[in-house]
Amino acid sequence: MIDPPPWLAARLAALHDGPHRTGSLIVTLFGDAVVPRGGELSVASLLAILGAMGIGEGVVRTAASRLAAEGWLERRRVGRHAFYRLAGRAEAAFAAASERIYGPPPSSEDGRLRLVLLTAEAEREAARAALEEAGFAPLAAGLFVAPFARPVPELAGLVRLEARPEAGQGALLARLAWPLDAIAERYRRFCASWEPALAEPGPAAPLPALLARILLIHDYRRVVLKDPWLPAELLPRDWPQPRARALCGRLWHRLLAPSEAWLDANATTEHGALPPAGPALRRRFGDLVAGPARASISYTP
Repeated sequence: MIDPPPWLAARLAALHDGPHRTGSLIVTLFGDAVVPRGGELSVASLLAILGAMGIGEGVVRTAASRLAAEGWLERRRVGRHAFYRLAGRAEAAFAAASERIYGPPPSSEDGRLRLVLLTAEAEREAARAALEEAGFAPLAAGLFVAPFARPVPELAGLVRLEARPEAGQGALLARLAWPLDAIAERYRRFCASWEPALAEPGPAAPLPALLARILLIHDYRRVVLKDPWLPAELLPRDWPQPRARALCGRLWHRLLAPSEAWLDANATTEHGALPPAGPALRRRFGDLVAGPARASISYTP
């Protein structure tokens, strides 16, 4: 166990207030911290990290076994030791989500919308699932909407239309199509939970930094992947996503060096210590730490 700073103690306590989906935490850990360092982690290291969060060994082993059975993790045993890595399915899913988690929002568009109408030829359930996966929202029976630049799935029975809302009407339509109020509230709760951490002077100790980094990305991922990622022309003026992203990116970079130091000293693979991460790791949230912003972020453990 650890002696966490107050802001982390509050988040760890909240972790155990209700179901925390240990499997999802494991996927976050691998995608954020393990994949950039070769992708493999020993079960002993996994138990040490989640155990420091207060999650019992049996819960971790059960969650990891379930992820392996569902095709999200691959498990390998070497003698008395076992190791996990993300399976191809999970690697592809996290890679697809990485641009949304670590990258900037889409550049401004011209306000046009893409409407897709399902005809009688369309396989409606399959088409609905494919359109929603591509970021389209149902607007009426058989009618879907998205920003104009959003790619349309190549399916039979779709009619593609271009729409240009009158001034001020695009944001109103977006509120009808997407649950923007609920998403905005989740961003505000994220900020309320993590702003005390950013206000702390100096970096955290290595293990608390790693736990905070995992929980930070876990919390942000759960909000941002529900965000329809609309251009500014379709969003309310007080949209809180930029504030939440700035908070997440700056805090993640503050936690990066001490958390990597813990992984250097303690996390293992079949061949010993984790290999070092490549330069792509530090480029995450890179637009938030370029130039003058970098001076406000400590990288020294």
